[in-house]
This record gives sequence, C-alpha cells and structure tokens, in this order.
Amino acid sequence: MSLRKSVSFWALLFCSSIILLTSFLYYPKWNKPASEATISWDASGYYMYLPATFLYQDLKQLAFLPEITKKYSPDPYQNQAYLDSASGNKVMKYPVGLAVQSLPFFAAGHLAAKSLGYPADGFSAPYQLSLQIGSEVVAILGFVLVWWALRRRFGEGATALTLVVLALGSNYLNYAAIDGAMTHNWLFTLYAGLMLLIPAFYRRPTLARALAIGLVCGLLALTRPTEILATLLPLLWGLRLNRAFLQERLAFWRQHLPHLLLAVAACGAVGSIQLFYWHYVTGRWLVYSYGEQGFSWLKPHLFDGIFSFRSGWLTYSPLMAAALLGFGALRKRQPEAFGAILVFAVLFIYVTFAWDIWWYGGSLGQRAMVQSYAVLAWPLAAAMGWLLLRPLRIASFAVVLLLGIYYNAWMTQQAHGGAGLMVAGDMTRQYFWHVVGRQQVPLPTRWLLDNGDQVLDNSDRQQVQELWREDFEQDSAKCATPALQGSCSLALDAATQSSPEFRVAVNPEQTKWIRVRARAQCEQKQWDVWQMTQLIVSYRLGDEVQKERIIRLQRVVEPGWPEEVYLDLRAPKDQPFDNIRLRFDNSGSNQRILLDEVRVESFEK
Repeated sequence: MSLRKSVSFWALLFCSSIILLTSFLYYPKWNKPASEATISWDASGYYMYLPATFLYQDLKQLAFLPEITKKYSPDPYQNQAYLDSASGNKVMKYPVGLAVQSLPFFAAGHLAAKSLGYPADGFSAPYQLSLQIGSEVVAILGFVLVWWALRRRFGEGATALTLVVLALGSNYLNYAAIDGAMTHNWLFTLYAGLMLLIPAFYRRPTLARALAIGLVCGLLALTRPTEILATLLPLLWGLRLNRAFLQERLAFWRQHLPHLLLAVAACGAVGSIQLFYWHYVTGRWLVYSYGEQGFSWLKPHLFDGIFSFRSGWLTYSPLMAAALLGFGALRKRQPEAFGAILVFAVLFIYVTFAWDIWWYGGSLGQRAMVQSYAVLAWPLAAAMGWLLLRPLRIASFAVVLLLGIYYNAWMTQQAHGGAGLMVAGDMTRQYFWHVVGRQQVPLPTRWLLDNGDQVLDNSDRQQVQELWREDFEQDSAKCATPALQGSCSLALDAATQSSPEFRVAVNPEQTKWIRVRARAQCEQKQWDVWQMTQLIVSYRLGDEVQKERIIRLQRVVEPGWPEEVYLDLRAPKDQPFDNIRLRFDNSGSNQRILLDEVRVESFEK
C-alpha cells in the first residue's frame, strides 16, 4: 500500500504534528525560567555530566554548580549530586546514559551559544532550545519506529488507533512534548528500536544485528539501571512454556555463540561507562547514588502505583488498560512475541512499583511507565485489531477513546497551564473528584490536597458554635504590625518558625466536627509546597494524638492580600478525645506570614 493511502501513516503524521505543536507552540519549555525550563529538576541531573565534562572540566567537585544555581536555578536544592564522604568529591545522583544520548544536541547548543553571543555556560537559551529540539527529534523517531513495527504485523487500522491512544490518550504526550528532556521519551525510542531489531535478528541472525541489540540494551541500562530488564526481550523471544523451547534456544545460541558474545560484550562495554565514572570520582567501581531511596521487593506498591489517585498509572492513563487486555489477542496474532512481552511487562511493572518513591516525585500519572509503551504497543495494537472486528465494538470504543483523549488533554493543560488544577504527584481522591474535567474551582478546593475532611460548601454546616478565639492582642512580645485585625498579629518568618500550641477543651458528646479559622497574609509567595506554612490540628486524649490533619496555607493565600484560612476535621469515630490542639508552623521557610483572629468552631454536617 502506498503511503498516500495508508491510514496509519496519516495517523503518524497527525500524532507527530500534535506532539510538535504541543512542544513548540503550546508549552515551549526552552524559554521558561528557572525550574520550569527544559534543563531543570531531574532533567538537569541527567544532563549535568555534559557541562561538567566539556565546559568546566570538573566532574569531581562541580564547583560551577552554585553559580549556575544562582543564575538559572535548574534545581534550587542542588539535588543533582551529593557529597561522597570517603573521597570528598561530588557524585552525580543520576546515571550517565541520557547525557551520552544528548551529547550531539549539547554540542549544537554550545556552538550556537558561542556564535550568537549567549553565555557558553551549558544553561543559556541555545542549550535549552537545542536539547528541546533533540528531545522532539527523538520523540518523532520513536513514533516512526513503533509505526514501522506495528503496521506490518497488525494492519493499518489497528496501528493508527494505537498511535492515537499513545500520543493523545496517555501521558506519553507530556513526556514527549513537554518534559521531553527527562529519560522516558528517549528510552521509549530505544525500546522501539529494540522491538524492530529482535524479530529481525531471529529471522536472519547477523553480527551487525547482535551488536545493535547489545548496544541498545546497554544504553537502556546506562540511562536507567532497571532497564536491564530489556535484555529479557531478546533472550525470551519466541518463548513457549515447554522443554522443547529451552532445548531449541540452547541449540540456537550454541550455533550463534559469536553473536551472543558480541551482544553481551557490547552491552557490558556501554554499561561500563558508569563504572568508570564512579571509579574516577570516588575510587570505587560500584556506588549507590540514590541515598536512602530504595526498593521494597517483598512489598511492592502495586495497587498504589497502578490505581491510586495520587499518581496511579491507569488512573491517569486509563486507555493503557487496553494494552493489558490485549495479551490474549497478541498470543493469537504474534505468538513469537507474546511470551517475552508478557514476562517483560509483569517484571517491569513489579520493579517500577517496588521503588519506595513509587509516585516518582511530581510525576504526571506514572512517568516511569512511559518508556514501556513502546513494548506495550504490541498488545495494545492487538487489542485495537480485536475491537475493529465488530461494528459495535468500534462504536463503543470510539466513545471511550474520545473521553480518554479529552481527559488526557485536560490533565496536560491543567498540569502546565489553565487553573493549575492537576497537581502532579500530590493528588488525593477527594480533590480529584472535585476538579476532574473542570476548568475552574473555588480556591479552598486546593486544601483537599492536604485534608480530605474539608467542607467546601458552608451551607452544609449546621449548629455552628464558637469554642475559642485568639486575637494576639495580649502578647506584646510577639506583636507584629501592621496588624491584620486590631493592633497586633502573629508573624512567622525565618526567626520565628512556629506559633505556640493552643489547647482547647471539648466535649466529645457534643463535638462532631471542628473548624479552625484564621486570617492570613503573606508578603511573598512560598511556592515550594514542602515549605508552605502549615496549620496543624489534632484531636487528643490528654497528650495522645487520636487524629491529626494539616492544610498548607499558601495553596490559597496570595501575597499582599489577607485571606481567611480554615481546616475542618471530623471527630474520630472509635477513639476517645477530650481536647483539640492547633498550631502554625512555617516549615523551614524564611518567607514572612501574618496570622490573626484564630477561632475554633464546632458544627454538625
């Protein structure tokens, strides 16, 4: 079939256009400031090898980093590296693989910076733009490779639908078009290439193909060590659960032993780059650079990682459930691929969610799953082929697909623009159901991110009774002016981090709910969620905490304008209590905030 008549080719062009338009018109990160730039947060950690090696010749001390942080603030906490106490040197937290892949684009950015008069420091605009262009080149290449692998095996319609689901209906869009300087988009493309190389090798084993498979697997593991699971795909390709398969495979590798040895050597050679870096910096060949972060192998966070509202994979990319449901159809359509992909998918999901930081920071959905989509595209395409067999299935899925695309577009927009309702990696069940699909919600809705007991509609509160009030007028030593009310307010800042803890006696028979209210005004916005001022409220029996919740005030409080803040807390059902405790804590922030007119109310609902 000519490309002009190929529906999958037009789907490829359409999806590629959406990715590019999203990247360069909707949200061009290359010209964003500070920690919103292309080279920021984790992306800056993966990238840091390049300026350290080629511009500053300082892989050991990273003495340039404080000045770069002051000027560009890619990561204000400088988490890209940690101090190794044994050697006294700085060790990069992240592996070197992405730096190796992005080296050509770094070089292009450096030449552009020197030619155009920009600072040749690794972080000025030409470097940012060049890396973003590189990320999009890689993203489109990955899509082309997936298209090429699928259309010959699953047909035009199934391939076209698969590309649409990936590009428009999953969080791949975000990690290809917006956060493309992270590893996931680049790994996706490597997996896409691997999924073309493996069947080609088994059709006609050549040393070139064996070498390519080894290099790709090595580069995958060099980028993220857990991607060593990729080696299962070539080893288990054609897997059948019988003794004959094992005998055939052993015979195959005896016949093609040079191919196996070459692939293993290539994989090891690429992976050894990381070992040489560690040895150069610390004198040790093996270094664990993730500190206290690790894996819970016996208690993986599978349910949370897949279904939670905080950052569940299928909660935020529900159309990818079709990939899991497509293994039955894959077994019929591509039996030689079924076993290897199934084993890979099961282990990949297990390892991904065995990681203790299973929500992967500010991850839009589950970013750690994105690279596997190039492999899961095969069962996804098989599922699409099954759907296309019956008109009723097509009609039903068309509705699901449109809803999924809208949902993904809403999620992407609200994560990067709009009203900012999608708070990646910090979502809760209550907050999700109040904001999903909406473009605006009342500001207090944001406190549902901290406390699911918040009552957003005051008409729901009945029999409101004030139990206690503090106006700070009597404590002249703590008096801050100009006051929000009266002549004195309480100020929290770098010197005064916490308020006194206030105790309010309550009658448990008459207390079903309590609301702690206050007026608050900040001078400058505290954007770091972990340093936002907290209102902490607890039910207690004596000094024993029975139930405790917080809200972060600056989710709502803006600079220079007083706001009423409040925390609602339902009484614990099966635990006795006799008092309420409350306090304010500035969470290590040096930003000043004024507080006044603190009140405790009881109410029913």
